[in-house]
Amino acid sequence: MKSNRLTTISAASFAIAALAFAQAPAPRPQVTSPEVQTDRHIVFRILAPQAETVKLSGGDIPGNGSGTPLTKGEKGVWEATLGPVDPGAYRYTFNVNGVTVIDPRNPSISESNSNVWSLVYVPGSDFEDTKDVPHGAVASVTYSSKALGKFRRMHVYTPPGYETSTSKYPVFYLLHGAGDSDEAWTSVGRAGFILDNLIAAKKAKPMVVVMPAGHTRMDNSRLPGVADEFVQDFHSDIMPYVEQHYRVLTDRSNRAIAGLSMGGNQTLNIAMPHLDKFAYIGVFSSGLIGEFGALRRPGADAPPAQPPPTGPSWEQRNIAALDDANFKKGLKLVWFSTGKDDFLLKTTLGTVDLLKSHGFKPVYLESAGGHTWLNWRDYLDEFAPLLFQ
Repeated sequence: MKSNRLTTISAASFAIAALAFAQAPAPRPQVTSPEVQTDRHIVFRILAPQAETVKLSGGDIPGNGSGTPLTKGEKGVWEATLGPVDPGAYRYTFNVNGVTVIDPRNPSISESNSNVWSLVYVPGSDFEDTKDVPHGAVASVTYSSKALGKFRRMHVYTPPGYETSTSKYPVFYLLHGAGDSDEAWTSVGRAGFILDNLIAAKKAKPMVVVMPAGHTRMDNSRLPGVADEFVQDFHSDIMPYVEQHYRVLTDRSNRAIAGLSMGGNQTLNIAMPHLDKFAYIGVFSSGLIGEFGALRRPGADAPPAQPPPTGPSWEQRNIAALDDANFKKGLKLVWFSTGKDDFLLKTTLGTVDLLKSHGFKPVYLESAGGHTWLNWRDYLDEFAPLLFQ
C-alpha cells in the first residue's frame, strides 16, 4: 500500500514538474555587446523583443553619422555592425522606441555633463592602448569649494611610483569641454593610459594631472555681469587643494594648463590674467569663444549658451596682462591645435592672431577632422611631451 502511494505521488510530482517546464518562458538569448572583431568592425546588439525601432547614437564613431538603425533578428535581438573603425575609445547609446538607453550588456561607461554613455574601445593605437608598462593611478577626489559654497569633484592622475616616492612633481591642469564632466578625460579621453605610455617611453616627464569639473551649474548657464564662477573656484579652491594634498612643485616653470573647447576658453580666462603662475598653456579646438563669432553650434559638445557680449572685449579687459613684458619672460609655450573641419576654427585663428598682435608667439597646428575626441586624445599626446622640459 505504502509503495503504491509513493509511486502515485512521484508520478504526480513528475506531471506537475513537466507542466511547469512546459509553461515556463523560453530562456532569454545570451547577448554579447559590443563585440570588437579582429578586423576592427564593431557589432552592437540589444535584446528588445517589444521594440519597434532601435537606433545607435554616437557621433564620434566613423560611419555612424546621424545614427545607424539596428535590424531585428531572431528572438528579439537587434544588431548593427560598423567598421572597420579606427583604434580608439568611442561613446554610444541606443535609442529604443525614442528612449535613449545605455547598452545593458556593457559595464564600461563614460560620464558627460548631463548623461552617461556606454563606452567601447578598439585596440591598435600605439599611444593610447593599455600596455604592459608601469601604470599611474586616477583618484576621484571630493573637495569643499568655498567660492561656490558646495562640494565638488575632480579627478587626479598620479604617475607610476608616486605612492612610494617622496619627490615632488610638476602639475598639469587639464580641463574638459562643455558636453563633458571631470571624468571624461580619464574614460573616453584615455588620459591615464596616454600619460602612462608617454612616461614609460621617456617622452614625457612624470607629472600630476588634475582634471576638475568645469561646470558650476546644472544648466551650464552664466549670469550676465557675474564673474566666471569656475575661474573663482579654480584659483581659490582647486589649486590650493592640490598644492596642500599632493606633492607638486608650485613654481611657475612646473605648472601647466590646457583644455578642450569650453575648457580651452576657460584655460585662457584662468592663465592669461595670471601668467606669473603658468609657463605652459594649451588650447585644444578652442579660443576666446564668442569674441570672433560662433557662439554656439548644435550638438552635445557645443559650448554652453552665453549672453551676447556686452561692455569691454576680452582683449580690453586683459590689456594690462597682455602687454606686460615681464609676464612673457617666463612663458615657455602657448600651444593651439584645431581640426580643419572644426566649427571653432575661426575662433582659434582669431585668438592666435590676437595674441600675436600683443607680442606672444603661439604655436598653431591645424589637424584633420573636427570637434571630436578623435582629435583631443591626439592633441594630449602631442602636448604633454612638450611640458616641463
